[in-house]
Parts: sequence; C-alpha cells; structure tokens
Amino acid sequence: MKLTVRENAPYVLTTLMAGGGEYGEIFFEDTVVSEYRLEDNSIEFPIYGRDTGVGIRLIKDFKTKYGYTSEISKENLLQIARTLSSVEGEGKIKIGQVYAKSFTPVIKDIDDISLKIKKDILYRANDIARSYSEFIKQVKVVLKEQKRNIMVINSLGEIIEDSQTRISFSVETIASDGKNLYRGYESTGGAVGYELFDEDYVDIIDFVATKSAERAVIGLKAKPAPAGKFTVVISSQAGGTMIHEAVGHGLEADLVQQKVSVYSGRLGGKVASEKITVIDSGVEAGKNGYINFDDEGTPAQRTVLIENGILVGYMHNRLTAMKEGKKSTGNGRRENFRHIPIVRMTNTYIAPGKDNPHDILADTKKGVYVVKMGGGQVNTVNGDFVFEILEGYMIENGKISYPIKGATLIGNGPKALMDIDAVGYDIGWSIGTCGKDGQGVPVGDAQPTIRIKELTLGGVE
Repeated sequence: MKLTVRENAPYVLTTLMAGGGEYGEIFFEDTVVSEYRLEDNSIEFPIYGRDTGVGIRLIKDFKTKYGYTSEISKENLLQIARTLSSVEGEGKIKIGQVYAKSFTPVIKDIDDISLKIKKDILYRANDIARSYSEFIKQVKVVLKEQKRNIMVINSLGEIIEDSQTRISFSVETIASDGKNLYRGYESTGGAVGYELFDEDYVDIIDFVATKSAERAVIGLKAKPAPAGKFTVVISSQAGGTMIHEAVGHGLEADLVQQKVSVYSGRLGGKVASEKITVIDSGVEAGKNGYINFDDEGTPAQRTVLIENGILVGYMHNRLTAMKEGKKSTGNGRRENFRHIPIVRMTNTYIAPGKDNPHDILADTKKGVYVVKMGGGQVNTVNGDFVFEILEGYMIENGKISYPIKGATLIGNGPKALMDIDAVGYDIGWSIGTCGKDGQGVPVGDAQPTIRIKELTLGGVE
C-alpha cells in the first residue's frame, strides 16, 4: 500500500496542484495498536487493531481542502485530488529531492516481547495494588502498545518517513471503607519500547501500582476541602497538566490568529514571572510527545515560548506559518489520516528554576499542596481555568498537614503565571492524550515544584 502511494504520488500531486495553490500533500499512515487489560483479577482478551489510509490536502489561498480514503489505489487517490483541485492536470511533479527516514529509538521492541511477559506485568501490578491495603476493592491495569508508520510526500518535493513506537501503562484502583469510595490512578509511558520497564520488569510496575493504591487509600482519609483563596504549591509530581491546559493551548498559533487566545498580540510582552520559561519540545527522547517529524513532515524541534517571563514565540504548523511568512515549528499533528493536521503541543514544560523544592514548602505558612492533578477546563479567550485535584493536602506552618478531597483549583492562566514566586530545580513528567477539535494526540508535559501566591480553592466547606 505504501508503495502504491509512493509510485503514484507524482501524478496525484500534479492533479492536486493543477488549479494552483500554495501547498499540496499526501499523508500515508499505517498504525497497529494492541491493548492488554486486567480487571476483576482476570485478563480480558487482548484487543488488536490496525488502521491504514491516506489523506490528501490542498492549501490554496490559505484555505484547506481535504479528503481521505482507506481504499488505497491509484484511481481513488487521483479522484480525491481531482475533487480537491477541480481542475485536470497533466505530467507529474518531481518528488524525492529531499528524502528522510527515521524511527523511534527503542531497545526492547514491542514485537520481541512475549505475551506471557505482558500478562505477567498485568498480574504483578494487580497483586501489588491489592496487597497494599485491605481497603483496595477494585484494580484495573491497562497496557497499551502502538506502532505508527507515516509517510508524507508533498509538492515541495519532500518524502518524509517516520516510524513511531509508544507504550503506556496505567493502574486504576478503588478503595472503600464500607461507607466511602475513592479512586486512585497512576500511569507511565512514552515513546519507548519495553525498556520502559526495568530488566526484571519490577520496579516501575511496583511504583505505579503502589502509587495508585496509596492515592486511593489516602482519599478515604481525606477531609472535605475548604473553599477560599490560598497560596498553592504544585509539586513536580503533578506533572505539567496546568501548564499544558492553562497556558499551552493559548500559545498555539491557530488560536492566536483566530483571536481566541488570551496571548494574541502579546508577542514581546511580559506574560509571566521572570522565573518562568516555557518550552515545547518534540525532541525530548523517550517522552510521550517525542517525534522525529510532525505529521506534515517538518522536523521536530525545541521551541521556547516564554523566556524569563517574556512571550517570545508561538507554536506553528505549515498553514499558520505560511500566513505569517515564518517556518513551521514542527507542531503540525493529527490523530490519524482522517484528520487535517492542526497546531498541537508535543512535550510542553516549565524549565527548572533555582529554588530548593523543600524550602518552597517550608517557606509557605498556610496553603494547599497539590501532588496530582485531574481533569480540567480552560477558556483560551480569557485564560480562566478549573482543575480537579486528585491528591492534595493543606499546608500548615510550612509542613504538609491533612489530605483533602472534593477540591478544585480555579484561576486565570496569565495571572497565575505572573503570581509564581518560586520555581524548584526539580522536574516531573506526566503522559496524556490531548484533545482539540475532535482529535486526540499523545503528549508529555512537565514542571518543577512551583508556588503560586494565590488561587481560588473550590471546596465543599
């Protein structure tokens, strides 16, 4: 199928560009996904799936026309190209002046690991989580694998191929004391093979399972969160959920150009504390948002967005970059061949600072300590956000006091960035799937321990 696409690409691109346009592209994808799941002490039948197809895109007058098919033949590809261009073309566009092929570097390939080992991973996580406490009543363990092969052939003469490998591993637990229920969750993963787990497949399994169970049991003991305004310390363990949601989306150039970002028109201005530098980087090896090339064939790169509090750049794909006469930053991503590429984050993080994380906590007389964030919502137009706290504690006299439940963080992204007065020299990563315009893509996010002078804590008291 890939060969069919490549052999016919010159004719398809000629037809596609016959009516004019700034850019034409053929995107081929072949993705294989496997999922292994344990629930109620038993392993369900593994889920396997394969998705193969082609998307064809024409950018003309800075507007996008798009078509796709899973029936890969010369006639189907040409028919899509004719429909998009509305004009017949003759001859063929020359391709291959630029050729690049890459892959995710892995040590233990997914296909080299036996089904027995994969089942053993699930069983061990289940046993560790259940043995943590008598209060653990339910455990669900999920191990996902993905191999994604893409090829981009465009009207610039480029042929780009990339082979991407990802693994994710998660443990969800439910604790109950007979009166109350509380959920615990922990996950890990990235653009890696089975080297994600150590040589004996033990340490990371035990950590994820134990942390999930611990979080559920702590939740049973938690007190209802108070409501009000508090100083908030967010641990590096929380990952970068806040920076991703409350800030990252607003720095995507498509939203900026549509004037639906609070950061529109603020390039070169101060948007955060001078302690804050925010980076999006697709080249963080092993992290969940790691890519060699984006889904438009642009090499991944490290893009500084905010530097010492100053807004210095946005994330771009080819279309948003064309509109401003700039180069793409390698942030053109899509869920699969059925979707157009849009501006998306890869690995987004706050750079580590110089403060001692222990001192940040010790210097906070009263406040909230956040260890794990849950889901949230952000309004990119004004920057307002709401986030769930999965694991949090009250701070009293510089020390962690009692755990809280039913808590949310409410604030404004730009104001929160300006109110950060301490940035630790540590950093913690988390994995996730980011949704935007109906598309989900794998991302990583991270942050050091930070302190925000004031946020609203939504509670039940």
